[in-house]
Amino acid sequence: MDNRAEVREFLMSRRAKITPEEAGLPGGMNRRVPGLRRTEVAILAGVSVEYYSKLERGAIAGASASVLEALARALQLDDTERAHLFDLARTADGIPASGRPRRRATAQQAARPSLQWALEAITDGVAFVRDPYQNLLATNALGRAFYSPLIGDGGRTPNLARFQFLDPAAKSFYPDWELFAGMCVGIMRAEAGRDPHDRALQDLVGELSTQSETFRRLWAAHDVRTHGTGTKRFNHPVVGELTLAYEELAITAEPGLVLMVYTAEPGSPSAERLRLLASWGADHTPHAALTQDERPAH
Repeated sequence: MDNRAEVREFLMSRRAKITPEEAGLPGGMNRRVPGLRRTEVAILAGVSVEYYSKLERGAIAGASASVLEALARALQLDDTERAHLFDLARTADGIPASGRPRRRATAQQAARPSLQWALEAITDGVAFVRDPYQNLLATNALGRAFYSPLIGDGGRTPNLARFQFLDPAAKSFYPDWELFAGMCVGIMRAEAGRDPHDRALQDLVGELSTQSETFRRLWAAHDVRTHGTGTKRFNHPVVGELTLAYEELAITAEPGLVLMVYTAEPGSPSAERLRLLASWGADHTPHAALTQDERPAH
């Protein structure tokens, strides 16, 4: 992942998304670009056209925080896009995220007993731990039942991105498959901005790009996002349609790992179906957490 190319394509893709009208500028006729011109971005950011053109060619090293903030305002970046721009600039400057090399979470760290106990204490919702590569490292009992189409009978590490793009079952499991696909790629793209030299992430992106035209298209769009909170729909093969709220929580003891929790509105049909799924899972899914032996390195 070449930093200059990443910067160039990110800035060009953001510029193309904003119309002059949205930026408070006159549109005019015979425009040859779908969004703003470089000159218009430069005016909005308060920099020279020559300097902005240099930045858009990927030469972002040395750009000050005030210039980056001005670019973010001119391009109307959201919080995730703004953070991605700053991550790209830090990489160009040779500064790791947070000013130091990032610790990478490992499968062994995810297997800490106390973390598994915390997961199992969540009984009315789906809870699991995910790493930056979209690997499903650990789940609670309901999570094992919920993700039974993904976990299967073992083998390689259950991976949410591989399931999304390479398993035909995903299009049934996710009624809003296109939306989920964009979210998945956006999260991975933001992670790549934080650590573009991560070989494992590069390998995963290469694998998915080779095997999925949809992944290639979404990756080329340079959209970034964080998970955070929201609502998703699922179509589980055992209990049918589920509408679940989700919350993403960072695990501070293991930077890079996140705890995801899916819950249903109390008293809703989805809450009743989760209870049915829990009963089914008690009889049909393994009662142990994913173990180190079940999670070979990818």
